[in-house]
Amino acid sequence: SLSLAAGALLDMAKSPFAPLQALRSAIKVPTDAAQELAEVARGLTRMLGLVRQTPHSSLNGPIGPHRNWAWAVTSVDDVRAVRRRHGGSFNDVVLACITAGFRELLISRGESADRVVRTMVPVSVRPRNSQGVAVGDGELANKVSAMFAELPVYESDPVACLRAVSDQMAGLKDSHEAVAGEALTSLSGFAPPLLLALGGRVATRGAQRSINTITTNVPGPQIPLYVLGSRMLQAFPFVPLGAQMRITTAIFSYDGEVTYGVTGDFDTAADLDVLCRGIEKGLADLLSAP
Repeated sequence: SLSLAAGALLDMAKSPFAPLQALRSAIKVPTDAAQELAEVARGLTRMLGLVRQTPHSSLNGPIGPHRNWAWAVTSVDDVRAVRRRHGGSFNDVVLACITAGFRELLISRGESADRVVRTMVPVSVRPRNSQGVAVGDGELANKVSAMFAELPVYESDPVACLRAVSDQMAGLKDSHEAVAGEALTSLSGFAPPLLLALGGRVATRGAQRSINTITTNVPGPQIPLYVLGSRMLQAFPFVPLGAQMRITTAIFSYDGEVTYGVTGDFDTAADLDVLCRGIEKGLADLLSAP
């Protein structure tokens, strides 16, 4: 699972020798993979930043067996309008809106917003062509890794927030962090059973604050879909909670809408509507910003 994979990366990041051990285990790879190893090394160096914990907040801690769920809705056209006016990618705008939502949530809880909220962002690591479209490699399995972004909830200005998110995401892509995460699962010494065991150790520890939440964005079809002649009007996503993470957010675009599904721990996150209204307000503020 994504939470277990994140736990494994945290375990490795907390050991200063982990990058060297991971690279040493890959000595037997062919010489034509030297470039890939260099990308892995850069990504592993970036991952060491996960050792630094974020400030304590109600976003992390023990979670119970029950869940609540809430949603927000924006439009694809509005997100594109923000891109044209202020720059950034579609995903950057969405993350900026979620940042605004977390800012509203923390403030409503009487907590300081002078901080970042670190999120794990699952990403595809399939090869892409010159147009940025994923290309086939003869395998049916998904190829998914993760990057770790710091949402600038400290930034009250919506445009400055978007620019901070955009600059950071560009830097994360250049760091090859996602490539490193995917490669670690295939290097000798990091077989799936060990990966699960490493993640399990992190999941059973006390509240960790290296990762506060999970944010996953899945683009969907921009044409209406039908089942037995009935049109699907809306589609809302869901993502489970991770270890010690009390709130997670999934984003899905379908037929002109961008929908946000927010999952929370029932006992400690009964105010998900504050986050959802903050997401919608975040986009409205970007649209009205000069």
